[in-house]
Amino acid sequence: MAEIRERYDVLVIGGGIAGMQAALDLGEQGFEVLLVEKEPSIGGIMVGLNKVFPTLDCSSCICTPRMAETSHHERIQLQTYSEVRGVEKKGAGFSVSLLRKPRYVAEDKCVGCGLCELACSIDVPHEFDYGLGARRAIYIPHGNAIPQKAVLDVDHCIFCGKCEKACPTHCINYAQEPEEVNTSVGAVIIATGLNITRMDAKKEYGAGKFQNVMNPLAMERVQSSNGPYGRVLRPSDGMVPRSVAYVQCAGSRDRSIGVPYCSRVCCMYALKQALLLTHYIHGIEVTLYYMDIRAFGKGFEQFYRRAVKEGVKAVKGKVARITEAENQDLILRVEIVETGRVEERRHDLVVLSQGLLPGWHVKGVIPVQEAEDGFLMTPQAKVSPSHTTLEGVFVGGVAAGPKDIPDAIVEAGEAAMAAANYLQRSGWRATARTPLKAVK
Repeated sequence: MAEIRERYDVLVIGGGIAGMQAALDLGEQGFEVLLVEKEPSIGGIMVGLNKVFPTLDCSSCICTPRMAETSHHERIQLQTYSEVRGVEKKGAGFSVSLLRKPRYVAEDKCVGCGLCELACSIDVPHEFDYGLGARRAIYIPHGNAIPQKAVLDVDHCIFCGKCEKACPTHCINYAQEPEEVNTSVGAVIIATGLNITRMDAKKEYGAGKFQNVMNPLAMERVQSSNGPYGRVLRPSDGMVPRSVAYVQCAGSRDRSIGVPYCSRVCCMYALKQALLLTHYIHGIEVTLYYMDIRAFGKGFEQFYRRAVKEGVKAVKGKVARITEAENQDLILRVEIVETGRVEERRHDLVVLSQGLLPGWHVKGVIPVQEAEDGFLMTPQAKVSPSHTTLEGVFVGGVAAGPKDIPDAIVEAGEAAMAAANYLQRSGWRATARTPLKAVK
C-alpha cells in the first residue's frame, strides 16, 4: 500500500461519484487530497448501474473516465479497502485515524493479471452482482475496478496455495494484517453515498424470501451487458420474463419500516428500467404500480411520457401483498385507485422500488449531527447545503439526503469549494502549493 503522509489538505470519505468529484475539484485547485474508500475499488454505486436517466447514456462510460482521472491525479492519493475510525478536531485541523484492511496481496507487486483468480477453485456469490453472479475466493472486484488489484476473501479461502503458485509476481501474502495509521487534515468532506431499503423490511412483500422479487440494483446488473447473465433472465429458473411488475414506494413513504420520506429517484429509475425492458425483450409486458409519479427534474416528465408511449403500463394502485404461485410466479393483490376494486394480478418477475438510506453513520467517528432520517444535518441547507454542524466538516452527495446523480455531482462541487474557502480562512497548508498547469 502507498504510505500515508503526515498531512493533507482535505480528507474525502467515500469514493463514489460525489467523492471523486469533490476530490478532483480540490486537486485541480492545488490542494492535497486523501480519498478513502471502504470497498476494494472506487466508483461506488454508479459504476454498477446500466444506464442513467433521462438520457439513457451508459453509466460506466460516464463514471469510469472519472475513476481513471481520480486515480492518476498527482494531488489525490487513493486509499481503498480502508475505513475511517476516528476524526477529532485538533487546533486548525483534524486528527484522523484509519484502518487499512488487508488484501493479502502486495499492491505494489500485483499487476491485475487475474491468473490467481483463474487458479482458484472456490466460487462465492458476487457482491457486485448482488449475489446473482459468482466470483472466486481471490478476485479483482470487477472489470472496471480501480485499482485493478486482487483481494483475497479469507472467510471463503481454503488456503490451498493455488493462487500463490499461479501468481507471476509472487504478491500473495497470507500473513498480512490490518494496519492502523494516523494523519492530519485541514478539512473533511463526507461523501459516503447510499444503501437501499432491506428486502426483508416488508413481510407483505415476501420479506426477501421470493427469488423472483428483485431489488432495483440487482435489476441494474441483470440489464447490464457485463452483468451476471449477459441478458435479462428470471433468477429462479433462467426463463426470459414476459410479464414484469414494478412496485413503487416499496421502501419509501412508509412509516412502518421507518422511512417516511420520498427517496426522489425511485419513480425515475423504475421508469428507466421498465422502458429498457421493452427494448431488450420483444413483446414483454411491463406494469408500474404507483401512488404518485414524481418526475421533477429536467426532462423527467418528458421521459415519463415517453415510457408510457413506448409501452410501459402505469397503473395508479396500491400493492397490499405479494404471494408466490406454484411455479414461482408472483401474485400481487392490488387496489386499483381509479375503480376502487381490489384485484389479483400475476407476473413472472417483480422489482421493488426500494428507497435510499444513508450509506454510513458517523456516530462515534465524527462529532457531527445526523437528522431524524439518518442523513447528515445541514443547518443552512438553502444557502450552504454542504455545511454540517461542525466547522470544517462538509457533506456532498446522498450522504446529505436522497438525490439523483447530477444533483450529487453539483453538491459535491459545492462541498469542495466550501472546503477550499475554509482552508483559506484557517491558513492550513499540507505543502507549499502551486496551481496545476492548464492543458493546452
